[in-house]
Amino acid sequence: MGPLHGMRVVELASIGPGPMCAMLLADLGAEVWRIDRTEPSGLGVPVAARFDIPGRSRRSVALDLKQPAGVEAARRLIDRADVLIEGWRPGVAERLGLGPADCHARHPGLVYGRMTGYGQSGPMAHTAGHDINYIALAGALHAIGPQGAAAEGPGGAAPVPPLNLVGDYGGGALYLAVGILAALWERQRSGRGQVVDAAMVDGVGSLLAIFHGLAAAGAWHTARRGANLLDGGAPFYATYRTADDRWLAVGALEPKFFAEFARRAGLEPRFVAGQHDRALWPAMRAEIAALVARRTRDEWCDVFEGSDACVTPVLTLEEAAAHPLAAERQAFVDVDGVRHPAPAPRFDRSVPDAPRPPPEPGQDTEALLAEAGYTPPEITTLLASGAARRTIAA
Repeated sequence: MGPLHGMRVVELASIGPGPMCAMLLADLGAEVWRIDRTEPSGLGVPVAARFDIPGRSRRSVALDLKQPAGVEAARRLIDRADVLIEGWRPGVAERLGLGPADCHARHPGLVYGRMTGYGQSGPMAHTAGHDINYIALAGALHAIGPQGAAAEGPGGAAPVPPLNLVGDYGGGALYLAVGILAALWERQRSGRGQVVDAAMVDGVGSLLAIFHGLAAAGAWHTARRGANLLDGGAPFYATYRTADDRWLAVGALEPKFFAEFARRAGLEPRFVAGQHDRALWPAMRAEIAALVARRTRDEWCDVFEGSDACVTPVLTLEEAAAHPLAAERQAFVDVDGVRHPAPAPRFDRSVPDAPRPPPEPGQDTEALLAEAGYTPPEITTLLASGAARRTIAA
């Protein structure tokens, strides 16, 4: 069931943050109808539908939105929804007749969620980009990676893309989901829908709030990486190679936690007393690295087991899924033979149903058209014209 049971979402198929946002809502109980293309899009990373985990727990209708009949079918589906998720370039939905003005003229209560990289307006609104570009412009990418910066000279280290977690999912999908839920809350008072304009550059900027504050206070070096408390600059908040060429993550920020780490690791007491003395950091890092290199990762896990030293192993995806914590919390579920992360967060009463397999594009076309009010003869006509299609290849 889930806390969002009773909410209906129409998702105009896209890539990246749009599908992830729809997955989050579906995981929490919303009914999601995805409008797919009638031909393969050529976008994203092509995989079989069953491996498209962000596409889980929804139904799919395939429509040709270049045909008036396909657009009308989309409108009739949207008329029955609380929320629309659209992740196209600015202006595309309007050209197809599915922009906010078109939809609100028929359905004033619709919450219209729009996902872009650079926003609906401005000098870069129509420019193509991906996660790496959005987080670069927002200032996040520069801060992530090995010590140093390219601006410091030829030997400077390059920034490292943090997968696509920061832009697509952190600054994009999550902010769009929060915006949608906020607009639905407001609709209870006004009775009216509205547009939620979620741009990834905006979301990433919001995620960086603490670092803007620290920089303004003179407590964060913005020109250099690896020189700050949370970017690997502090030796007590960093990763270290073990004897078996694996890694430990050390996050002993607070003095009491660092003291516990030092005691168990065998670190010299002078480093505990001078934890925040930056002049000691190079020697502290070298000693921690030398100590950690003497044992295997799992041996260190035994040393720190049950302590407040804030030390954990750096796990692969497979290891993370097999870890006792994941097993105890049932953090992963099997869906059609594929390992899926379980829905998050958890609820004590309105517990969401288990995720359902991702649909093949168009596998629910006839059923969803019927729910939109089409009669069997009308559905047959749509299929014959190509304005709608049954299951298509990925």
